[in-house]
Amino acid sequence: MNYLPIFYELKDKACTVIGAGGIAARKADLLTMAGAKVTVISPILGAEMTRFNDSGKVEWLERPFQDGDLANSFLVIAATSDKSVNEQVAAEAETLKIPCNVVDNPGLCSFIMPSIINRDPVQIAVSTGGASPVLARLIRTNLESCTPSAYGKLATLVDKYRNDVKQTFPKVEERRKFWESILEGPVSEHVFAGRNDDARQLLEKLINEANADPGYKGEVFLVGAGPGDPDLLTFRALRLMQKADVIVYDRLVSDPIMDLVRRDAERIYAGKERSNHAIPQENINQLLVRLAKEGKRVLRLKGGDNFIFGRGGEEISELIDEDIPFQVVPGITAASGCTTYAGIPLTHRDYAQACIFVTGHLKDGTSDLNWEMLSHKNQTVVFYMGLNNVKSLCEELKKHGRDSKTPAALIEKGTTPDQRVFIGDLDTLAELVLKNDVKAPTLIVVGEVVELHNKLHWFKPGEEIK
Repeated sequence: MNYLPIFYELKDKACTVIGAGGIAARKADLLTMAGAKVTVISPILGAEMTRFNDSGKVEWLERPFQDGDLANSFLVIAATSDKSVNEQVAAEAETLKIPCNVVDNPGLCSFIMPSIINRDPVQIAVSTGGASPVLARLIRTNLESCTPSAYGKLATLVDKYRNDVKQTFPKVEERRKFWESILEGPVSEHVFAGRNDDARQLLEKLINEANADPGYKGEVFLVGAGPGDPDLLTFRALRLMQKADVIVYDRLVSDPIMDLVRRDAERIYAGKERSNHAIPQENINQLLVRLAKEGKRVLRLKGGDNFIFGRGGEEISELIDEDIPFQVVPGITAASGCTTYAGIPLTHRDYAQACIFVTGHLKDGTSDLNWEMLSHKNQTVVFYMGLNNVKSLCEELKKHGRDSKTPAALIEKGTTPDQRVFIGDLDTLAELVLKNDVKAPTLIVVGEVVELHNKLHWFKPGEEIK
């Protein structure tokens, strides 16, 4: 993180803008909206800045910038077309330890101006650290389309009752849960519909009827995080990831996805590798129950999908036995996500009319699979967790009738920037693993559809076919 996002309180503070063109006028307008007393220094004024001066929004010094002009300034913005003047402003600001922004020159800035979504008192600031202001504006435009203007009215309403709620709920955790129920419930819906009086009356009623020791009942969210790319999360998954008090997550949940969970939530690693479980499955089941009974909202975050080799069924069975409320959010399973990103359709009318998902090892550590069924032609077989057994898997398929030249693929870290795809056949697949030092997580795909990778690989089109 190259910059720390902060919000300056500028009410009645002296701020200086050097320059008077269109860009300078926009910066001056933002400063005055924040309550600053703005002085503009420039020999001439542009049309927009002239209107500001005539209306009394700014004070104009009709001359070029001079040394000493920043002596009483709290903050300065240089927005002239003269590089030497901007450098002079930045140098004096640095000497005086005054925050300085030089438009379109991040190297001279001690702070940068973000793109802003204003839903006063709610403000959202978007920045690319000066790398691409255009991209920041595009992101802001996307956020504006899904940020109702009523959020400002909702924030204002909440602010009026903060002290009342604080007195009713002395504990921070109780207040947080109360406010979340308000902001996600009918009070906010009244505000969004323009029924502000109804919202206020309902909020007062809920505060007056609230129990200072409400005994919140916990809940468990079983969320499939998909194969790795955070853009493949569902909207519902993201919403619950932001609500949870505790995160119990697996090894296959990628770092970019973990960056999206609530920052102040407790995190418990339950990672699973072959023969190396941070927490045994039985203990995970009991952990979810215990945390929920403590009144916490627990996010059980798993790579892929909960119900496809994810043991989600075992976990919710325990929750049902203990009468724990839960929700299940499906995720894109690795077989679907990774093969799609590798340009390998799981089915194709010219190649495969069926697809089978198989675990590479069973609960008791064996791999006693139905090889007769798996070895049929015109079907795609996807092996999860089979990398360590790749040689024996290929040998069993050949032994039970699959042609040794049947195309096969290895997809390592599918859907992520580190994705690697290796194409071979049943004779060469095990050798590819050793030659390329292939590591888990890796899917094994067997079937004629693998041939389509040569033409359809789209995610990393410049990648060499291996």
